[in-house]
Amino acid sequence: MNRPKPFSMIREFHLADWFTLGNACAGMGALFAVMSFLQSGDARHLQYACALIPLALVFDVLDGRIARWRQKSSALGRELDSLADIISFGVAPAAIAYGCGMQGLYDRIVLVFFVACGVSRLARFNVTAEKLSAGSDKVAYFEGTPIPTSMVLVALLWVAAAQGALGEQLWGGVWWLGGFRLHPLVLLFAVFGSLMVSRIRIPKI
Repeated sequence: MNRPKPFSMIREFHLADWFTLGNACAGMGALFAVMSFLQSGDARHLQYACALIPLALVFDVLDGRIARWRQKSSALGRELDSLADIISFGVAPAAIAYGCGMQGLYDRIVLVFFVACGVSRLARFNVTAEKLSAGSDKVAYFEGTPIPTSMVLVALLWVAAAQGALGEQLWGGVWWLGGFRLHPLVLLFAVFGSLMVSRIRIPKI
């Protein structure tokens, strides 16, 4: 009986997969930076968190290009890509929003909705990728906006952190509804989440 070699899964990784892991690591770095802000109150940590999301996007773009260049892709790589994306472009932006002050009950519900939409969007893409590629090695279009569009939200939060518009000073202020807080700015996450699970066709460049 042949035993698997140590770290046999790692040995099967393609070069593109390592860039995908770089994406996930950047997302985790953003989460740690938000935690550092919540502990220290130093807004620079929020800016660091926001800055790591574009880095994650760079890794995300490069992994696809490298896979096509080397003509090496796999189901494992596709799953890795989706898992990394949900960390960097789903969970991390929601955590950054929470750190910026969207901490009311309604805020949390909207942020959970946003992440759930991101997970659903990526799952739908994975199960329909073969159909959408129409026999080629590249998907012709996306159904729903891609999850990296959350970069727009992150950019807004970076500006808010830079201006000190955090907590009760967030743009749009805070509403009290039924004894619970809602920051109107969080509704942008509801809009972006809804667009991700829509049937809008976005051509893939």
